[in-house]
Amino acid sequence: MIGIVDYGMGNLHSVSKALERMDMPYFLSADPAELEKADGLILPGVGAFRDAMSILNETGLALFLRNWANEGKPLLGICLGMQLLFESSEEHGLTSGLGLLPGRVERFSGVNDSGQTYKVPHMGWNKLKFHKESLLLHGVEEGHVYFVHSYVVKTDDKNVLLATSDYGRVVPAVVGRENVLGTQFHPEKSSTVGMAILKNYGAYVERGAIARG
Repeated sequence: MIGIVDYGMGNLHSVSKALERMDMPYFLSADPAELEKADGLILPGVGAFRDAMSILNETGLALFLRNWANEGKPLLGICLGMQLLFESSEEHGLTSGLGLLPGRVERFSGVNDSGQTYKVPHMGWNKLKFHKESLLLHGVEEGHVYFVHSYVVKTDDKNVLLATSDYGRVVPAVVGRENVLGTQFHPEKSSTVGMAILKNYGAYVERGAIARG
């Protein structure tokens, strides 16, 4: 069973509908005690990093998510939810994140290394480039997925970069380390590629549930 973390800043409808289409059991909750019963979690997110972390800290969800991840349980962050997995963000002032993955979040500059300008936000379909084998990407083609974001992860740890896209710079698109995983794009809006990634996550959660008995 997948628990979707409902902290008031996630695109819950589209994520829920995607899981329903694949017959993946789930529930929505903002209660850590309720979410503790899940076999794996999805942390969605739409909006500002600082606002999201404020809510997570005030509700005790930040501490819960850190403990959950540190116990080796599956956690998937989507869009802003992926960015929250990292150490900090400069959005609306420097804000600490969950600190589960190394790196920080910064705004697209709108100018590439050659001095050419590009539009911000990064919005629309873009192609994935795979860098490492991952349970999320197993059997998935390097197709196009759907992005909507003005801020982007910067990390010096190449080991957490499972797949990237290019948009004026390298964009970490799929990240992960052991049980902590994330997609900058919206898999639930990314056609067959995105649905395959969600299906892989569901299978990973199910295997863990079976192993725990």
